[in-house]
Amino acid sequence: MASHSRRRPLRKRRTALVLAVAVAAVGVLLSLMMALRPGSEPDTVRAAAEPTAGKQPSTPRTAPGQKPRPKPTPTPTPSKASPTPTPTAATSSARPSPSGARPSAPRPASGTAPLAGRIQPQVAYQGVATHYDAKDGDGACLYGPSPDLMVAAMNHTDYETSKACGAHILVRAANGASVTVRITNECPLPCAPGQLDLSKEAFAKLAGLSAGRIPITWSLLSPSTSDTVSIRYKTGSSRHWCGIQALGHRNPLARLEVRTGSGWTRLTRTEYNYFLSPDGTGCGGSLRLTDIYGEQLTVDGIAVRPDAVQPTRVQFARR
Repeated sequence: MASHSRRRPLRKRRTALVLAVAVAAVGVLLSLMMALRPGSEPDTVRAAAEPTAGKQPSTPRTAPGQKPRPKPTPTPTPSKASPTPTPTAATSSARPSPSGARPSAPRPASGTAPLAGRIQPQVAYQGVATHYDAKDGDGACLYGPSPDLMVAAMNHTDYETSKACGAHILVRAANGASVTVRITNECPLPCAPGQLDLSKEAFAKLAGLSAGRIPITWSLLSPSTSDTVSIRYKTGSSRHWCGIQALGHRNPLARLEVRTGSGWTRLTRTEYNYFLSPDGTGCGGSLRLTDIYGEQLTVDGIAVRPDAVQPTRVQFARR
């Protein structure tokens, strides 16, 4: 009986061990089946392979044989800096000229005067007005007597070696009165820059002569006229030496040139408003006149006839 009782507990232990091994084997088998089933990867693996919700994958998927679409270039955000100014007519164009075409010289913008000296258009100058006895209207510009006494003498500085001769000037007084005069004379020192010495007839349009000296503003004009430019050779002129003067030009004159075998030769201007050819070059030949705006007029057929005013058929454009 004792031996029988010892064998019964051993059999129970063997049975329990077999059951434990069987349960473990079933658990391992079930784990392998779950691991090998498609789409059944652990959550940690799926989280690493899938993008976060609401975000696009960094690299777009493309069909086989299809080139990936380039990323769009982002539109630049407009800066808050001030805009670039629109080019004016005076600004040169950056467009290339047609193939084989020769670029033409740029024309000055309306109102600009590239050849002007001290007196510029569209500028109001301040100064004082005095008056003098203009008599017959002649003066340092040597235009000669004139029935029109609405004339003035320009101060020495702004006279600028007769460059102001023939300029038409609008003069305004502080009381609102105004008068238009033509520069025919020079007011020597101590006339200050900006000062105009008006004929008594012109001064009387602004104030009483007893005022003597009044503050003014003045500016350059390009008047309306039906007259044309005239040419005059100075006394003593010939084919060997000559002085040439232009009269009646609407705008101030900047240059006077004569034609030679090698082209145009510019003559020197004197303080008495004649252009000199000391060796006779171009005397009696073609002339070219240029105003302060750069416009050019060509005159032919003017013979050397001293002291004779010879009219032409040309005039500068109104500005």
